[in-house]
Formats: sequence, C-alpha cells, structure tokens
Amino acid sequence: MEENTILKFKDEDGNVVELLAMAEIYVDTQKYLILAPTDEHSEDEYVYRVDLDKEGKEELNALESDEEFMSVKKAYKNLLYNEGGNNE
Repeated sequence: MEENTILKFKDEDGNVVELLAMAEIYVDTQKYLILAPTDEHSEDEYVYRVDLDKEGKEELNALESDEEFMSVKKAYKNLLYNEGGNNE
C-alpha cells in the first residue's frame, strides 16, 4: 500500500470524511484495511474487511465477530513489530 493513502467516504449526513490507510493486512486470503482519522491528535483506528461485490469491486465491511477482530489485531501487531514500529 502506498504511504499516506487517504480514502474519502460520505457519512450518513452526506459529509465527506477522510481516513488515512494505515495498513493493508491479509489473514489467510482475506484482505483487511486499518484506517485512521487524518486528525493528528486522534488515536483511533478502524478495521474493515475488504470484500468483492457482484461486479468484482472492493467494498469495505464491518468485522463479523470478536474472533475475526482478534485475528486482524494479531496480524497488525506482527506487521508493526516486523517493520520496527512501536505502536500497539
């Protein structure tokens, strides 16, 4: 994933929200994105599963279980440690 990739979304009110793509992670063959607000003061990060729609286009979906979240969290921590990061 390119560094500093910013994705734009519309919220339920139609406002544009920008999120920074922090990481692209694979657990088995499933792709996930870790996104964070572009606000430097925010420590929030969001995890989305990347699925393909009927036309083969990528769409972001919420995780379905705590088990799925924990698998992605473990993979993200491994990525951070392997790249010399210091975030948890």
